Amino acid sequence: MRRPVALRLNAVLATMAVAAVTGVVMSMPEEASAAVTGSATGFATQNGGTTGGAGGETVQAGTGTEIHAALCGRASSDTPITIEVEGTINHGNTAKVSGESCNTAAGVIELKQISNVTLVGVGSGAVFDQLGIHIRQASNIIIQNVTVKNVKKSGSPTSNGGDAISMESDVRNVWVDHTTLEASGGESEGYDGLFDMKDNTQYVTLSYSTLRNSGRGGLIGSSESDVSNGYVTFHHNLYENLDSRAPLLRGGIAHIYNNYYVKLNESGINSRAGAKAKVDNNYFKDSKDVLGTFYTDAAGYWQVSGNTFDNVTWSAREGDNQPAGPNPTSNTTVSIPYAFKLDGASCVPGIVAETAGANKGLKVSDGNCSPQTPTPTPDPTDPTPDPTDPTPDPTDPTPDPTDPPAGTNLSIGAGADGSSKASGSSFGNVRDGNMSTFWSPAGSTGSVSVKWGTATSISKINIREASGSAGSIGSWRVLNGDTGAVLTSGSGAGVISVPKTSLKKITFDITGSTGTPKVAEFETYAG
Repeated sequence: MRRPVALRLNAVLATMAVAAVTGVVMSMPEEASAAVTGSATGFATQNGGTTGGAGGETVQAGTGTEIHAALCGRASSDTPITIEVEGTINHGNTAKVSGESCNTAAGVIELKQISNVTLVGVGSGAVFDQLGIHIRQASNIIIQNVTVKNVKKSGSPTSNGGDAISMESDVRNVWVDHTTLEASGGESEGYDGLFDMKDNTQYVTLSYSTLRNSGRGGLIGSSESDVSNGYVTFHHNLYENLDSRAPLLRGGIAHIYNNYYVKLNESGINSRAGAKAKVDNNYFKDSKDVLGTFYTDAAGYWQVSGNTFDNVTWSAREGDNQPAGPNPTSNTTVSIPYAFKLDGASCVPGIVAETAGANKGLKVSDGNCSPQTPTPTPDPTDPTPDPTDPTPDPTDPTPDPTDPPAGTNLSIGAGADGSSKASGSSFGNVRDGNMSTFWSPAGSTGSVSVKWGTATSISKINIREASGSAGSIGSWRVLNGDTGAVLTSGSGAGVISVPKTSLKKITFDITGSTGTPKVAEFETYAG
């Protein structure tokens, strides 16, 4: 029988009172940060990266109406802006504001059809009380150091379909960091999800955040057919006193590492409908069925490593209930295109207690079980260096990163193949030495390879985009075509160094782009 989360709040408060006994440090809130700190991590670093309002104007807001007014006061819908928020944002102070650079609504913080925005809590903190944050048809968004609580879909007042933070309809590159997302019960009490993504939402990271006291943690995909979402990272988050969806994955890829799960009452990570989850060094405590495929016959998959299961119970496998335990093993492999450092699972409860949530000092982990305070993001308005400072000797040439490496382009005369190509393009065009011809994938992602009859040593490649398409290529991976191993990853075209490797085939795999990517030349060099 499903027990409303609200009935368990007293038990949770009792647990918090004895947290020191269980090894969890209950920190008192610190003063909120005065500016965005650190930079995006995880999948939010891909597809060109997530920088929010960096480089734009910084404004202050104490009401929801003022947040909307700041968005509407920009020159255009993509003019960068950082909005520093302090105070309680609620229905009484959140009205619709109109303008050509915004599309807002009353009773919700509406980030719709916009890009390049940062919302950051400052001073004594920012609390969105019974008021959700809705991100729709938007890109390059940062939300940091805020609390969103008690957002309802039924009862009064209602906001954002009952979701604390939700994303839908072609959303790209969102970083949500050091937030506290909480409810006071489950669906029967009027609440829905804390962190939801659907309808083609990609390249998202949720980090150092607390999700608690809700029936539903969050989802990727609104139904078994909504599988266009993915590339989401969850790390160093606290999931506490949730019934399910921690998270629910329908299709797509998720990287879930160094999270602390305590009191997952019915199920936890629910991978289904072909989803793939890489689950590394998490700590699960006092919970049930923390990983598997639940409530569906559409299977999902997982790769597990280094996790700790502390007083976790597992139900029997039958029908649409397929838990991964009691001894979870991997049933897929997941490649991660970015660098990351893992804390050992044993120290995750302590690290997460010190770092996760709003108003905790924005501390992060360095991968050595030791919280650190990151360097504030540089202010682009800071004065430039004193012109009396010594300047580099103008006779010392600075390498142009667009210059090709020295030596012979080994692609000339080699073979080529790849994934589906767009009409009018050819694999062979990337190794013919002709910048007027090109290969283009059938969609926004795809791969092209250069290959030889005998093993060839490669240490550098140069990806040259065709005229008129410069800047289209976003995130990518370089693969050893013989083994499938990822040699390196990054974003943007140009010269790329790889570990010196002897191989017969090397693959450039575009995993994100804007516009239509066109590769005129895929040059390869020995050194």
